[in-house]
Amino acid sequence: MPRRITLFFALVIFVTAVVVGAQSKKELEIYSIDVEGGNSVLFVSPSGQSLLFDAGNPGARDADQIANAAKKAGLKQIDYLVISHFHGDHFGSVPELATRIPIITFVDHGPKMIETREASVNAYNAYAAVRDKAHYMPVKAGDKVPIKGLDVEVVTSDGVGIAKPLPGAGAPNPLCKDAKPLVENEPGSPGAEDGRSVGIVVRYGKFRVVEFGDLTFGKENALVCPNNLIGKVDLYFTDRHGLAAGSPEFVHALAPRVAIFDNSARKGIMRDSFMTVKSSPGIEDIWQLHYSVPRQANPNLGETGDQGGKDANTADENIANLAEQHTAADPAHNLQISAHQNGSFAITNERTGYSKEYKAH
Repeated sequence: MPRRITLFFALVIFVTAVVVGAQSKKELEIYSIDVEGGNSVLFVSPSGQSLLFDAGNPGARDADQIANAAKKAGLKQIDYLVISHFHGDHFGSVPELATRIPIITFVDHGPKMIETREASVNAYNAYAAVRDKAHYMPVKAGDKVPIKGLDVEVVTSDGVGIAKPLPGAGAPNPLCKDAKPLVENEPGSPGAEDGRSVGIVVRYGKFRVVEFGDLTFGKENALVCPNNLIGKVDLYFTDRHGLAAGSPEFVHALAPRVAIFDNSARKGIMRDSFMTVKSSPGIEDIWQLHYSVPRQANPNLGETGDQGGKDANTADENIANLAEQHTAADPAHNLQISAHQNGSFAITNERTGYSKEYKAH
């Protein structure tokens, strides 16, 4: 073989090795997106595929916020859209979002919603009209979402949780002996859909993150009592925006290193929930999408005292949005997480650029 050709092939092999090496160094990127008290988390696998968990509130505002995050992540499409349950603050923007970026596969708990309120039914019908034109994948507990480069397991769906522990989990939970029986919402009630939430555990090497939508106390505790079927996690996106969910026996069993509250200024972060997370064994930090302003108690959520305020917030540097209202000078900001296979990860506050690293355990 002539020397020139040999050198050419050597150069091709070298460039290929550099490109492959660069790709292999790419980590799991996660965007906790400010959707004003709704829920939306974007996972971008090292493979380049994406999974969006929930899509925020109806209208253009949240759709734009999600589309902008996807653009920042370099995405041309959403490969999997997982809708936890059929409440407007979790799937409302889908009709608008689908006009901004292609959505390839829809994932939800199926079948149709069980609530009867006209507004809820209309919102579901608008979502289903978009979903049913694409690839649709209803899931049950134990199913996998086949995104390349990640292990994504559905651990609860349509009110039913996994029966067998995840790898490394299954130990008895001593906190369960003091747990009180919990009553779920009646079928057809405004809160009934919460208990049907799709919940997922995402694993990337040793890194583990959980997202359970608006899962309720009883459904949460079924995952960790009498045995902890989930095990310990690195990152916990709080359930129900930090409102009436997240019992000590549940949160402390997960023992997250870091928790993120997907709240707005006046929605989310019940004081009891905040203290439960703050007192969790091994907790290193709490992050929030918004500063929680002082507000009166909501008896419908079991709140008995005023909420929000200084004592129910983490450090300012860990809060993506401090202002109650966004302006052109102070637009909405997200939190960005970069996770590594060895279990280490970093969180960056897009408002300030402040970043903190969490070393592998």
